[in-house]
Amino acid sequence: MTTTTARRRARPTELAERVAAADWTALAEELDTLGCALTPRLLGPADCRALTALYDDTSRFRSTVDMTRHRFGSGQYRYFADPLPEPVQSLREAFYPHLLRTARDWAARLGRPAPWPDTLGEWLTMCHDAGQTKSAQILLRYGAGDWNALHRDIFGEMVFPLQVVIGLDEQGTDYTGGEFLLVEQRPRAQSRGTTTVLRQGHALVFTTRDRPVRSARGWSAGPVRHGVSTVRSGHRHSLGLVFHEA
Repeated sequence: MTTTTARRRARPTELAERVAAADWTALAEELDTLGCALTPRLLGPADCRALTALYDDTSRFRSTVDMTRHRFGSGQYRYFADPLPEPVQSLREAFYPHLLRTARDWAARLGRPAPWPDTLGEWLTMCHDAGQTKSAQILLRYGAGDWNALHRDIFGEMVFPLQVVIGLDEQGTDYTGGEFLLVEQRPRAQSRGTTTVLRQGHALVFTTRDRPVRSARGWSAGPVRHGVSTVRSGHRHSLGLVFHEA
């Protein structure tokens, strides 16, 4: 890779092509098995640095959350204001149709309604009509000693069952620790945990609140929460894409 290529930021069409090029059959199978699935690299270093640099431009955000103050863990994150930055909007639109297939499949297995239309724009209109009008896209920043408690990103009745987090720094170089955590509560059994190293530019798709689990009576919902383990050194940034509004 030349220096010029490494520094160039991806265009919206390139981002959509990279998302589409992922093996979505394999990703869907992994989501079924674990409740999360890691994509190939979608963002180059220049894309990641550009998104990280937005954190200090407070005009881009509608609010800042201090996790210690709210007992969510330790660290800080900011909710983007509308309109969203181009790469954030493009990635959200690119992911939606691929996630929609799994969302509808899971709803069918669990005997739930599948209210999500074919396009993200239509779905967001439904969220707004239901009173959920605020952007839920976030940029997170962790320093040494910071962590994120196990939780779910649910803000109202309108919920999309999958979301995405993209690593913006490289573990082992920019920071240590800080693994992504997914904990599934199993019926009549101890919980199962899954850890993922979120490499720079890669996206992790994961369940928002639960996933279908096969049981003796068919399918049941396995409750899932997610968080981040303690960052041991350096700084860790990530971009969170949520497909419903707050």
